[in-house]
Amino acid sequence: MTALTHATASLAGRALLASLFLVSGLGKLAAPAATIGYIASTGLPFAELALGGALVVEIGFAAALLLGYRTRLVAALMALFSLATAVVFHHQLGDQGQLIHFLKNLSIAGGLLHVGAFGGGAFSLDQYLVRKPVLA
Repeated sequence: MTALTHATASLAGRALLASLFLVSGLGKLAAPAATIGYIASTGLPFAELALGGALVVEIGFAAALLLGYRTRLVAALMALFSLATAVVFHHQLGDQGQLIHFLKNLSIAGGLLHVGAFGGGAFSLDQYLVRKPVLA
């Protein structure tokens, strides 16, 4: 794989991972009452606070992941979020739909851990910010 192909694949991977979170976060932002009701129905306390945390991860962290800003930290935190949501919201593994959602969250966490291990790549803000300016 050439350096350009590697950099492009890294950017595409970050974009694909971020897209799921961004769409989900925007959906929660558009219907906060429904989301709060769903969170509360699971028995979690402080559903409004949980919604706020989900919005930070799903919109804020996903945007940072897409841009490649603090990629390793953001990806690790998003992996933990994905694992936590799998356990809290998709633990009824006898239900085929819930099993698929549980496994999807595990797979997403795996992808995020990979990004966390290898960073944002050449097309990331992280890489741009560490480059030393060239004096003319």
